[in-house]
Amino acid sequence: MTKNAQQWAQTPPFPSSHFVDTRIYTDQGLFQEEQQKIFNTSWIIACHESELIDVFDYRTFTHPGGACVFVVKTQQGSFQAFYNACQLQGQTLLWHPAGTAKHVMQGSYQLREVQCAVGYGGFVWVNLNDESCTLKEYIGDAMSMLDEQLDMPLEVFHYHKAIVDTNYKLWHDTNSEFYHDYMHYFNRATGMIQPGYFDRKYTCYPNGHASVGSMEIKYDAYEGSKARSVGWPGLAPGGWILIDLFPGMTFNLRTSVLRMDTAIPMGPNKLVIEFRGLGLKSDTPEQRAERIQDHNFIWGPFGRNLHEDLLGVHGQGKAMREGTDSQWVIHGREENSTIHDEVGMRHFYAEWSRKMGRPAYNPLGDRVA
Repeated sequence: MTKNAQQWAQTPPFPSSHFVDTRIYTDQGLFQEEQQKIFNTSWIIACHESELIDVFDYRTFTHPGGACVFVVKTQQGSFQAFYNACQLQGQTLLWHPAGTAKHVMQGSYQLREVQCAVGYGGFVWVNLNDESCTLKEYIGDAMSMLDEQLDMPLEVFHYHKAIVDTNYKLWHDTNSEFYHDYMHYFNRATGMIQPGYFDRKYTCYPNGHASVGSMEIKYDAYEGSKARSVGWPGLAPGGWILIDLFPGMTFNLRTSVLRMDTAIPMGPNKLVIEFRGLGLKSDTPEQRAERIQDHNFIWGPFGRNLHEDLLGVHGQGKAMREGTDSQWVIHGREENSTIHDEVGMRHFYAEWSRKMGRPAYNPLGDRVA
């Protein structure tokens, strides 16, 4: 339906919870406020414990709030996190993404510690706010669907990252709403034809988190694919569980591989996404080879799904640049909280508005209804 300029600028005829102002994706001032009010007060995944094998092994992490931190394995086998700078000299301490921090930990540097906790499958989480709630309080019951599946030692076998000209909220949207599955031929062939696909229900939790009910994927419906021979303890054959955590993390367990996404915004229009593929630490070489093959077929950078998602959010980011005609994004589908209902993103933006102290539908307070 075509609209003239006056009609295009009008507030959508929906409840204010069902649409957002596109400036929340592009405005530099709002992004800097997000860094302080959202990212610097949230628990964020920095790495996985399996990435730090030996004492003093470290991994640096560019925090979405802008700070650079590092996580290190201690002599006691636990994990600590610090700002990656000497508080006395003001210099960066660790220049490489990973290595040994023995000289730092045993040196005379003055380090400022960052809150750190391990949980939910062995991931190492950090929080820059010393007054924040605990990780357990922050997550609440949001990870309950994966309690059994994550209650065992896991291991990262794949890591890559994508740098995309888009906003982190658009990536979270792609991981949250499922009518975009029409983009994916593979998903249409193996999932959308299955009984129960459209009946899965969203469950919303405090702090902006949401989960989607499990279902079974019929892989052998896709030519060239096959039913997965390696499963996951506690997960039905072909099972799929997805949990989105505010403000930008997704646990995606699909039959034989856990994919973990962490969104790290570099600006309102620049996003780094870290992707990790995980299997069981107890895997035999044959089981691990099968998981790697499954991961690469679906989730890897040349797999059946990921490139389509990345192209989608890149296109959204490009269409919403400052100076374009983009005004609003609608989250108006109501389908009894089933898979194509947009209740998950409405819940996300309710939390965004609460933490920002601004309504997502009118963040700068200048819209006229």
